[in-house]
Amino acid sequence: MTERLNAFAVTLAQLNPTMGDIEGNAAKARAARGQAIADGADLVLFPELFIAGYPPEDLVQKPSFQAACRAAIEALARETADGGPAMLVGTPWVEEGKLYNACALLDGGRIAALRFKCNLPNYGVFDEKRLFACGPAAGPVTVRGVRIGVPICEDIWLEESEDYENVVETLAETGAEIILVPNGSPYARDKNDVRLSVAVARVTESGLPLVYLNQVGGQDELVFDGASFVLNGDLSLAAQLPAFEESVTTLRFTRNGDDWRCAGPTATLPEGDKADYAACVLGLRDYVGKNGFPGVLLGISGGIDSALCAAIAVDALGADQVHGVMLPYRYTAAHSIADAGELAGHFGIRYEVLPIAEAVSGFETILSGLFKNLPPDVTEENLQARTRGTLLMAISNKTGLMVVTTGNKSEMSVGYATLYGDMNGGFNPIKDIYKTQVFRLASLRNSWKADGALGPAGEVIPPDIITRPPTAELRENQRDEDSLPPYEVLDAILERLVEREEPLDQIIAAGFDRETVTRIDHLLNVAEYKRRQAAPGVKVTPRNFGRDRRYPITNRFRDKGEKLQAADETLVSRGSKASIDAFEG
Repeated sequence: MTERLNAFAVTLAQLNPTMGDIEGNAAKARAARGQAIADGADLVLFPELFIAGYPPEDLVQKPSFQAACRAAIEALARETADGGPAMLVGTPWVEEGKLYNACALLDGGRIAALRFKCNLPNYGVFDEKRLFACGPAAGPVTVRGVRIGVPICEDIWLEESEDYENVVETLAETGAEIILVPNGSPYARDKNDVRLSVAVARVTESGLPLVYLNQVGGQDELVFDGASFVLNGDLSLAAQLPAFEESVTTLRFTRNGDDWRCAGPTATLPEGDKADYAACVLGLRDYVGKNGFPGVLLGISGGIDSALCAAIAVDALGADQVHGVMLPYRYTAAHSIADAGELAGHFGIRYEVLPIAEAVSGFETILSGLFKNLPPDVTEENLQARTRGTLLMAISNKTGLMVVTTGNKSEMSVGYATLYGDMNGGFNPIKDIYKTQVFRLASLRNSWKADGALGPAGEVIPPDIITRPPTAELRENQRDEDSLPPYEVLDAILERLVEREEPLDQIIAAGFDRETVTRIDHLLNVAEYKRRQAAPGVKVTPRNFGRDRRYPITNRFRDKGEKLQAADETLVSRGSKASIDAFEG
């Protein structure tokens, strides 16, 4: 056996592709291969569907898109005639009239082999069964005399069953020596622990070292965190790449008898709230950058939601690309105006104060005849929010800046937001963050700054914003808890309803008040039409609104467990009109 066969170098290209930018993604692939050449690598591994971007959704069904991806792969293949490292590149591929999620081995100036994804995910944010054909389980590919198994993402996540094949087991049985897994695995809190446990199971079954390569970057609501890693056959962690940033890293495997081992760098990954914050920053940065906006605009109210969004925006884009506007009305407290100005000063962003009293008065005058003899209600409150939304959109139209909307997941859940008012905007970085976590993240940002964040360090959010009871300031002395239970209670109930889909009986049995649970469930259901019109936002929880939780708007089903029948009938008989009116603006 030659020395060459006892050493094998793999370059992991943990990169941030842009959806549909086939030429740009190919250029990234060439640059990574250039580094691999300099490092003396044998092979460069790229993430799942890298040449197209992931997930491509129905774009991948477009014949011209399929043809463009294929042409790019063929061009990259020709370039490997230089004798440099081979490439394993994810791409859509049409074969015998079927569309596959594929990985192409490019070597020696040609497409040396193709491997197709066998197990197609069809849950949560994934919808691959309607897009791709299932590939056959295939054996390893050979690169420089080493037999490489190439399962694609979901191929390592599922045990063998009636519907799924254990692809890694098949690869081990057919002589694979190293497993290389290209992935498009979106971020969610604690996802790294889940990935690691999946990889451990496959290594335990096969006894083979496994390289888990994940893409990085934002794609609409999804954020891919990278955090690629390598396990040796004895389950030791051989390498850990950083999270939320690109990394092109060459790792060297050496053979000892029949076993291959690797030793590489081990980055420290952010966890918990720090990881969620970093995901929000990356998600906003890529949404703005990949869609070509020159920057962002947001209303700064002096409240905690807009303060946190301002912090995320500056950390993502830099102060020069963030424009804040305070839009006060007669219910806006003086301390809110002062806090908003202080916040803007800490971040160094452009900032204006535009009073809205004249505009609101104009709307009221126009409507006075139609509303004659009708008592004031939530309509007048919503006029304030819609005036602000209109002004922000006008500035956006004039400047090209994208409006960042600032509603948190608690508000989105129960409809505590105004359509065409505070819901106006192009993207929401905290859409999947419950209010209790908003408070935590704001406090966290005052004591910590994420790697790569462009904002200043230190106490950037005035403490008064964090400690003051939250309010929409749409009427005198208004507080959120006038309409909602305390956020600690609300969020605990919502987490059980949204993330866990627990029956109401079970939530009440856990100690929550029956009337409160029933009311929150009702508000969650009737607010679906609002959420359908909300801006996209970063997904950080296991179940976000939109991609994960897709409920019909027209829906009369309600959970009427045996214990809840009487309570629900009471709710219906009262009509709950005051509650509904307060949230259906």
